[in-house]
Amino acid sequence: MRIVVLTGAGISAESGLRTFRAADGLWEDHRIEDVATPEAYQRDPALVHRFYNERRKAAAEAQPNAAHFALAELAEKHELTLVTQNVDDLHERGGSAHVIHMHGALNSALCASCGHRWPSPVRTDTKTPCPQCGKATARPDIVWFGEIPYHMDRIWSALEQAEIFAAIGTSGNVYPAAGFGQHARRCGAECIELNLDRSAVSRDFHRHIIGPATEIVPEWVAGLA
Repeated sequence: MRIVVLTGAGISAESGLRTFRAADGLWEDHRIEDVATPEAYQRDPALVHRFYNERRKAAAEAQPNAAHFALAELAEKHELTLVTQNVDDLHERGGSAHVIHMHGALNSALCASCGHRWPSPVRTDTKTPCPQCGKATARPDIVWFGEIPYHMDRIWSALEQAEIFAAIGTSGNVYPAAGFGQHARRCGAECIELNLDRSAVSRDFHRHIIGPATEIVPEWVAGLA
């Protein structure tokens, strides 16, 4: 069976990582505009580096949970395309291979000058050089607001061929990911939402499974033929 799964911050929350955007509009006590836009990086790169150094540290200390492990098991039984909005590596450490990180990854660095990517050091700053061009223009390899998510052609293609599309722990507030359910449904997939509450785009799903990801994701995976 061809299955596409999209995961959001809700799947990592039970591993101790705070969800991307709190009710007050802040991310880890910072305004999104100050740490997650190209303009923020241009205005105060030192702050942006410090912010992502802390996120990298928190992600390294977190451990994959039962939902991450369940999705790794799912890939052993079905043709799974696993897409995540998360920038941590908990899916990989939970046993999943070939994860599509549409919003980038904390463990990757990107040169703002030449576009070269390399494994990120634990800590970066405004003096971190690019190993290819030598310029001190390293930035987190994160898709910020105003930038285009990665691997979109591959994701749209997978959605068009999916028999099942499942969104796990997503708010439905951030596009283009928020439109995946509608697209998959149009193309004939059964669409399932697994979340603590219904998302902003819950109307796009045929079924809703409500509860903590560590409980409902393993149960859903176990119930698939």
